[in-house]
Amino acid sequence: MRFYYGLAPALIGVSIVVVQTQVAVALSSQEVGKIAKEITVLIASTNNPGSGVIIKKEGNTYTVITAAHVVAKPDNYAIVTSDSLRYQVNYKTVRRLPDIDLAVVQFTSDINYKVAKIGNSDQSTEGTIAYVAGFPKATAAISSRIYNFVEGKISANASKALKEGYALVYSNDTLPGMSGGAVLNDKGELIGIHGRADTSTDNFKASEINPNIFVKTGFNLGIPINTFLRLSSNVGVNLGISAPPLVATAPKADDFYAQGVDKFRKGDYKGGIDNLNEAIRLNPNYAKAYYIRAFIRAASSKNWQEKDWQGAIADINQVIKINPNDVDAYKTRAFFRTQLKDFQGAIADTNQAIKINYNDVNAYKIRALSRAQLKDFQGAIADLNQVIKINPNDAGGYVGRGMYRNQLKDFQGAITDFNQAIKIDYNNIYAYNGRGEARINLQDLQGALADLNQAIKINPNDVETYSKRGLVRYALGDKQGGITDFNSAIKIKPNDPRAYFGLGFVSAKSGDKQGAIAYFQKAANLYQEAGNTEPYQQTLELIRQLQQ
Repeated sequence: MRFYYGLAPALIGVSIVVVQTQVAVALSSQEVGKIAKEITVLIASTNNPGSGVIIKKEGNTYTVITAAHVVAKPDNYAIVTSDSLRYQVNYKTVRRLPDIDLAVVQFTSDINYKVAKIGNSDQSTEGTIAYVAGFPKATAAISSRIYNFVEGKISANASKALKEGYALVYSNDTLPGMSGGAVLNDKGELIGIHGRADTSTDNFKASEINPNIFVKTGFNLGIPINTFLRLSSNVGVNLGISAPPLVATAPKADDFYAQGVDKFRKGDYKGGIDNLNEAIRLNPNYAKAYYIRAFIRAASSKNWQEKDWQGAIADINQVIKINPNDVDAYKTRAFFRTQLKDFQGAIADTNQAIKINYNDVNAYKIRALSRAQLKDFQGAIADLNQVIKINPNDAGGYVGRGMYRNQLKDFQGAITDFNQAIKIDYNNIYAYNGRGEARINLQDLQGALADLNQAIKINPNDVETYSKRGLVRYALGDKQGGITDFNSAIKIKPNDPRAYFGLGFVSAKSGDKQGAIAYFQKAANLYQEAGNTEPYQQTLELIRQLQQ
């Protein structure tokens, strides 16, 4: 009997542990989203707006954690809560952690706001679900800052942090302005503070054949909440809980992955590949390591012909072998195949991506690009119809469809599409460029000139626009203006064939055959070096005609 009573507390203890484990079950994304919206705040300012998370309430004083770079400079900061109320921040109360990109700010309110529940960030391992919440910066398409909540997965949780405390790496599609926002686990617990986004500088753009397709590398960086807990006394914050003690361990695959990502960002491609090789050695099924190594191989040289596209594809093959349903892997491999002009292979990959996710906008865009390169412009337009059906506010969808309508000589239809793109995104240079091209073909040269002027105003370094405007100026009788534009294009990009082609055109029209031949030959050589067979052949034909 004593044995029975002695055992009872132990059994009860076990039962309690089991119950607690069952209570801490994963929530739906909608449930986590509701929590995130209540605890995430907008940090408004004049120069550098960001996001933050409510982590403590004491009386009527609330403490908000954010990324230190969000509040780095004195400004007129205000906290905007989930009920859209605005609270001024006394900048003198801003406290920053030393050498860590974290800071806390305070505001006072008699309203009862939800406070984040703190999770154990050490338990957020590769492959687990993560959510990021914040307020992206306003854009031409979206004029106000709207709360954003995105789902993704943890790619790495490094035991040895990068500079400024960054150690969490995740795949969520974050945007500038979300810095300082919450990183939550599937229980709605705060496991980190978001700080570095997968920005356009980390993307790959198929600008030579379609400027509206981006393939995201899929890494974003956050600081684990345990890092804050271990250092919170430095800023006078006590949340009543402690982080687990740090345990010295040998470097793990996550550490090498995070270091590889960091070196990739800094342009150290060899160092990045070395780190990822080590991550893969330690974890041969580390899909994200293969994925990022593929991007580094593709980015390893500014010279297109020296990029290791085949090596990049081999790495993505490995990702697909590990996870045959990875939609991003099929899209990425399709993109890489377009760079090798394997458009049929790209179409096969995008077909598979669409089979997995019928509403994947980028899969349709890449397939449209590939079909257009095979002269299937109707098929490309059908794909972009689907893009626009999925997202009627996708400016890139209208721009791409307008480009392909230009190819089919449906210039009025193209103009309609470009008009819509500009309505959505007033500063979309490609829309003005495409509309200018359509107007050239409709002999509306003044309208074309206005569009190309606007495109150059948006981007004074856009070579293609200068080349087009040079032709328009010449056609309007401004010969010197045309020559100036072609020379401007060459100054910006000395190896761009279009400007030399334009100078050849002007020379031929002026009766300078030898000058025209020299310029056309230069253009032909550059087209050939870039692998652009069709314009290369067309330019050679012009040279032959001039030589007769």
